[in-house]
Amino acid sequence: MKKPAVKKRYTLVKRIILLVMLACLYNHSLAQEAIFRDHIKAVRFHMYGDQLSLPVYRLNSADQLELNFDDLDGNVKSYYYTFQLCDYNWNPVDINPFMYIKGFTQQRIATYRYSSIALTRYTHYQATLPDRGTTLTMSGNYILKVFLDGDTTKLAFTRRMLVLEQKAAISARIIQPLTPQLFRTHQKVQFTANITGLNTFSAAQQIKVVILQNNRWDNCLKDIQPTFVRTNQLDYSAENIGLFPGGKEWRWLDLRSFRLQSDRVERANYNKTSTDIFLFPDIDRSGQRYVYFRDLNGMYLIETYETINPNWQGDFARVQFNLKSPSGSAYTDKDIYLAGQLTNYEMNDKTKMVFNEARGMYECNLFLKQGYYNYTYIAVDKNNPGQRRDLEGDYWETENSYTILMYYRSFTDRADQLIGVSKINSRTDQPGISF
Repeated sequence: MKKPAVKKRYTLVKRIILLVMLACLYNHSLAQEAIFRDHIKAVRFHMYGDQLSLPVYRLNSADQLELNFDDLDGNVKSYYYTFQLCDYNWNPVDINPFMYIKGFTQQRIATYRYSSIALTRYTHYQATLPDRGTTLTMSGNYILKVFLDGDTTKLAFTRRMLVLEQKAAISARIIQPLTPQLFRTHQKVQFTANITGLNTFSAAQQIKVVILQNNRWDNCLKDIQPTFVRTNQLDYSAENIGLFPGGKEWRWLDLRSFRLQSDRVERANYNKTSTDIFLFPDIDRSGQRYVYFRDLNGMYLIETYETINPNWQGDFARVQFNLKSPSGSAYTDKDIYLAGQLTNYEMNDKTKMVFNEARGMYECNLFLKQGYYNYTYIAVDKNNPGQRRDLEGDYWETENSYTILMYYRSFTDRADQLIGVSKINSRTDQPGISF
């Protein structure tokens, strides 16, 4: 029989191991989208001309993806990019790149421009993908790697990319869950898929589905099994699948002009070489009633009021976010993080809110480019990092967008094919005000 002290140490070690494992799993889910150099800012990767879209490229089509980013060093560097094919779980597939890339496996980003008008000096880089000299030949998950001097070990940042070969027709709708505990707080994605033409010996093993809420990968649902399989028709209607908390319409911040201070800006300091912006304090909204207003579902736009092209004329500012604690003191068992596309939903020291005892509120500073931003606050349990709660409340009526990704892998394939993408919104009426 173990002594009390030994038993206590043993329990503590087990808890530490569990926390490390949970942290590793979470970090792995975000490793596909990371910035490895502090001077890289405002990375935008999306379908051409649509900043709010997922980067989805249809195989053998005229589709184009747009990549933009800024280098605050302000000089010219030799940036290159390449593609890494991954499986359904975003693990790199160990096959020769020439099996899924036809042409050059690396391309230099040759389009750049120095910033103008802005106080912050930077170099803006832009690329349209895929380049004429590079053709992707396989569908699936890809990681876009941007690196320096043609050396892949000098990574600047990575981004997810989806290559689609449409073989499945997906029909979806958003309904209220029947479960009493979730009826007023959650939304359920119910869908069917027609996979005529695919050789599916075992659909449950060969077909995999991922559901994204508002283009987020940090809370996506995976490993969803079909409820019924009727020859070439897959039905996903079980009550326990496709469930997401509804949340609330996102908090907003309008930084399209630094001179014209928007409703969320309390004050600003205009220095000779920089701008500091301080926002009005936010509060926990979980007890407030739901009100509809149009938002960006957690994303952001690089835009300006007073310039021609925000890509190289938009300025940067140091922005301070403030969250007032309900009790005036720090949470004893929770860490608070600023979240949204502006932080890539990362939970680290840069996005963690620090409690200011003198002011009685949490603070966090971000270096942001001019634009229109959505954001939220997430409380993470200190003893169980997997336990997270948005400080917003959950409502069935909330407007959210959902994307269904369907993958197929035959028994001879070495990677998962992306065979279907479907996007649906939880509400289409979009009234002015709704309770």
